[in-house]
Amino acid sequence: MKRTYWWCLFLAGLLLLSPVISAAQQSRKPVHVIFDTDIGPDYDDVGAITVLHALADSGQAKILATVASNRYPKIAEVLDVFNTYFGEPNIPIGVPKGPSVELKDWQGWSDAIVAKYPHKITSNNQVPDPVVVYRSVLSNQPDHSVTVVSTGFFTNLANLLESGPDKYSPLNGKELVEQKVKRLVSMAGKFPSGAEFNVDNDIPSSNYVFANWPTQIIFSGFEIGVKIKTGIPLIHNDHIENDPVKDVFSISIPKAAEDKNGRSSWDETAALVAVKGVSPYFKLVPGHISSVDDGGQVHWDTTRTGQYYLRDKKSVAYITGVINALIQHQPVRK
Repeated sequence: MKRTYWWCLFLAGLLLLSPVISAAQQSRKPVHVIFDTDIGPDYDDVGAITVLHALADSGQAKILATVASNRYPKIAEVLDVFNTYFGEPNIPIGVPKGPSVELKDWQGWSDAIVAKYPHKITSNNQVPDPVVVYRSVLSNQPDHSVTVVSTGFFTNLANLLESGPDKYSPLNGKELVEQKVKRLVSMAGKFPSGAEFNVDNDIPSSNYVFANWPTQIIFSGFEIGVKIKTGIPLIHNDHIENDPVKDVFSISIPKAAEDKNGRSSWDETAALVAVKGVSPYFKLVPGHISSVDDGGQVHWDTTRTGQYYLRDKKSVAYITGVINALIQHQPVRK
């Protein structure tokens, strides 16, 4: 009876998602995405990279690179596991070489999936710094065509803005971003004010990016994802086997009492909006982050423009169904 219940939930999620996929199939070009993630301290990043690969498999997105804003020893391997599992082992990966946050998952899932699933990368030393990846990838893209999805710290983005001309482009970092990037979609902040993990862990970089990023920024704040609980249908789906996404959620959900109904989908909302757009799910509040104080508090200025944060439009149940269906996506044979 329990299996039938969860399978019905999964099918319901697919039905909710079907109009999204149908609309996307009529679009002309996939959204070109660079995924910048701290994948490790939490596991909603695992959901987010799965959302991106699911949308890529349906032709709605193209993942240009996956870079880490965190540098614990196995993070390059973790990114390689997911890219390989979803049939894209050649997606460029970057890991910080200079000062940056180093935070590993406390649930132990990264060790488990690296030990179990195929991947070629065995050390962070095998991949370049994210700024190198950004500059090499962006320089080869059409103008104003790339969406950066940030679900971690702002270290890489600040370093990119401060980078100088190199063999990839004669432009400095800010000029390169302005020329090649369409928008930045970020899981960060708490709105209209409040502290949040991704902002707080590298406040100088957060402040620098918020003040200097030259394109539109859309923030999916803490208050959006916290109430969207996903993953329970995935871990109870007996039709899915040998799946690192299922393994991560199966290992992690039982280890925190607050996750009994699923994990909050902070990062998945940013990934979803980056590819599908805002209007199917949320509304936008215009303004600009004026500063982040020493306590990590975001301050929102309504008199300025160029940045936005999400506000509820569709029901939590609807968005939960969409994300639950996407994170149960199985790889397409390529």
